[in-house]
Amino acid sequence: MNDRMSQGMAVRREVLGDAHVNRAEAQKSDFDAPFQTLITESAWGTVWGDDTISRRERSMLTLALLAATGNFEEIPMHIRACNRTGASKEDVMQAFMHVAIYAGVPRANHAIKLAKQTYADLEGSE
Repeated sequence: MNDRMSQGMAVRREVLGDAHVNRAEAQKSDFDAPFQTLITESAWGTVWGDDTISRRERSMLTLALLAATGNFEEIPMHIRACNRTGASKEDVMQAFMHVAIYAGVPRANHAIKLAKQTYADLEGSE
């Protein structure tokens, strides 16, 4: 395993948790292995591995970008990661309020709906 892959896997586990990463790794196939390598090295090893901005800020940016671009499927995963990155519910709401102003109210509204559902699920599992 190269350095970028090792760093990426470590960061991925720190942000998403061992259980999530273990499930993803168990589901990995020969078909999607190259994609998993790409995201582990680039997203987790390069972008999330950089310490120029905090993980809290990175969580807020990621959630805002996912909502603004309509990529809602990963929002619950990144809401759950906020427990590890330090982004509070208030931080997340501020990110989605920016989405409402700069990318559209319907996208922010849907992201908020997903966040509320994920927070309720998390609180119910405690």
